[in-house]
Amino acid sequence: MSEKTHVMEAPSGNDRRKHAAVVANAEGGNVGVGERRKTSRSSLALSNLRGMVIVVVLAFHSVLAYLASLGTPTLGTVSRFDDPPYLWRAFPIVDSHRWLGFDIFCAWQDVYLMSLMFFLSALFTWSSLKRKGSWKFLADRFRRLGIPIVVAVTIVMPIALYPVYRVTATDPGLLAYARHYLALPFWPCGPMWFLWELLALTIVAVGVLHIAPRSIEVLSTLASSARLRPGRFFLGLVTACALAYVPLAIAFRPMAWYNSGLIAFQLSRPLLYGVFYFAGLGIGAYGLERGLLAPDGMLMRRWPRWLGGATVAFMLWMGLTGLSMRYGASAPLALQLAVDLSFAVACASGCFGAIAACLRFATMRSRMLDSLADNAFGMYLLHYMFVVWLQYAMLGTALFVIAKAGIVFGGTLVLAWGAAVALRLFPLGARLTGADLIRLPTPIAVSTVTPGLTRGLAPGVLPGVLAALRGFVAAHRKPQPPTLAH
Repeated sequence: MSEKTHVMEAPSGNDRRKHAAVVANAEGGNVGVGERRKTSRSSLALSNLRGMVIVVVLAFHSVLAYLASLGTPTLGTVSRFDDPPYLWRAFPIVDSHRWLGFDIFCAWQDVYLMSLMFFLSALFTWSSLKRKGSWKFLADRFRRLGIPIVVAVTIVMPIALYPVYRVTATDPGLLAYARHYLALPFWPCGPMWFLWELLALTIVAVGVLHIAPRSIEVLSTLASSARLRPGRFFLGLVTACALAYVPLAIAFRPMAWYNSGLIAFQLSRPLLYGVFYFAGLGIGAYGLERGLLAPDGMLMRRWPRWLGGATVAFMLWMGLTGLSMRYGASAPLALQLAVDLSFAVACASGCFGAIAACLRFATMRSRMLDSLADNAFGMYLLHYMFVVWLQYAMLGTALFVIAKAGIVFGGTLVLAWGAAVALRLFPLGARLTGADLIRLPTPIAVSTVTPGLTRGLAPGVLPGVLAALRGFVAAHRKPQPPTLAH
């Protein structure tokens, strides 16, 4: 989620400056709402999609504590912080209130969401790499992704996991927590695994393009017919997904994770995510406006088919998965292959369905989505600690499960969004989140009293001051007794 693509249609004059700001956002930075006025429909749809994706990520993590499947004897029992297999890495807080609807939502997002994020992250890679060169591009990626990973793992994650420790701790003190935390055989990274895996894929892509420069032409050629024949591109993508995912899923089981030191990844999916990353790289290299993401392409025109196909594919995978769970570890190999193949189809169709729907419906400008897109990276870095602490706060409260989840999600959205914006008020925070520094209005200058009391005010400050004063007076005005109408 750290990169975003924008293309403008023949910018000129002041629009050229706005285009440069938008391109900076595509490379990991962000721009304000006022700097994105002439973006094409495809670029605007992708920007809005980025804003919606971060909201879905927050919702996904917010409801994990309330999954009905956590009621099984294995997952339903809360394990101690120090006890293997450290189930809190996936489910940091387990609430006694559950709802099956959250299981379906999380399963749906788990099928395609991360693959979509890797796809979106690679769309502008080739253009940036071509402009900067390999070494400068890699240095920028290490700064853009490596430093936030270190900050998140060393600061955000210890704060986020303290409530997890307190749930079963005999000594809930901070010093005891620090001892237990440092004694773990790994360094918890939580959702930050996405950032370091994105960094790893970026390094691999630069290496491949350096060794075989013509490989980018191969990727572009594969993407060249996607505008008019997205089905052909989809079949190729599904085939690559199956080859990348099925063998690893059979060998390691679909849900198995590896965690050692700072490194954590799902054993069955690193090659799958690589497929989507390189697919995004090829589509971006060929050109957004004339490829799969063209605003008038067949993917957009036939969005009902793609969205319907994604729904059918997900239901097929969910049905086969439910059938295999009846067998447990002794499921027949043929059934396991069917489950894993259906996952590959559901993953690719889910991404196509989401993109097609956004190309059709998310091409209108929204200040809210603009702000979410601008602050998406900062929200991703910070949201986990708000999720876990709010889930912890909801433990033991006698509320309906949907109300609990709604409070956690709403609180996380507001707090993470606000914190990401607040970080951008400081130069270091803006650099950490890769966003533009938010500059506050110029303060009122203290000047000598003159007949014109507005002298010394920065342009535009006086209306803002007057509006703030009116709001303050209105908020503190004593209520007047009601009067009877005559």
